[in-house]
This record gives sequence, structure tokens and C-alpha cells, in this order.
Amino acid sequence: MTSSHRPFGLPASAAAALLLLAVAGCSTPDAKASVPVPSPPAAEAAVCRSLAKELPGTVAGLERSGTEPDSELTAAWGDAAIVLRCGVPRPEKMSDPQAHGIDVNGVNWLFERQADGGPRFTTTYRKAYVEVTLDERYAHDVGPLVDLAAPVKKAVPASL
Repeated sequence: MTSSHRPFGLPASAAAALLLLAVAGCSTPDAKASVPVPSPPAAEAAVCRSLAKELPGTVAGLERSGTEPDSELTAAWGDAAIVLRCGVPRPEKMSDPQAHGIDVNGVNWLFERQADGGPRFTTTYRKAYVEVTLDERYAHDVGPLVDLAAPVKKAVPASL
């Protein structure tokens, strides 16, 4: 008895081509990250629209990708490895005196660990809260914040 692990008994080259097409179909370059859109007050939304105009085309070497739904309040890079939302509510963790923060090029960020192991950073002392979530590949890397600090500093005024 002979056994074949190729789909439908196809020759190996055809089976490999089918597998490649199936994998490629799962991650198209036009794929958009599903990102919940914040609902900030009008003044914060205006600040966020200004930030949208300043955001870079690449962050940490990853190209900007679309978000679903499309919004000026959200942005993503790579396969949603880096996601930005502007106008999010103030995180409860900001009231915790034991909360961890970081300063990156003059922008202060609250650090929180997500359930998937990746970090979430939210700006502090700004007219609008900007949240940046990173997937687990960035568990110990704040590099993406370096690329985002200048646009945030330019477009989102300090509140102090």
C-alpha cells in the first residue's frame, strides 16, 4: 500500500504551489488590521487628526498598513504588530502610584503588559491620550516609540 501526503494525489510541485497560494491568500499585502476606533471629544479628535498627518510611513522598519474601519484616529504598521489609537480614554492604571512609565525623546508613556505578552503604551501629560500596542515580538523593545515620539510631540500638545 502506498500513501501520499500530497493533496488530492497531485504531483509534489503542484501540491507545493497550492500550499504556497493558500498561505499567501491568508496574508495579503492589502490586509487591514481590525482596530476599534476611539470616540474622543471634538477637541481631542482634532488633535488626533493633526497627529494622523504627521505619522511616519514606517515604524521599526515595518510599512504602514490600513486599519478596519478606516479612521484618522487609528494606524497600524506591519501585520498589526504595531497599532496606534489616538483619543483613547485615560487608562485607570494612570491613577496607580506604582504604575511604570518611560520617557522616549521627550514623550512620557505609561507602560502596561497585555495578556498576549506584548506591551501597551499610553501617552501621559498630553491633550489627547495616544495608545500604542505592540505584539509579543516587542515584549522587551520600545524601539517603535522612538519613531512615534517626534510626531506625537509635534501634533499632540503637552497638557502641563
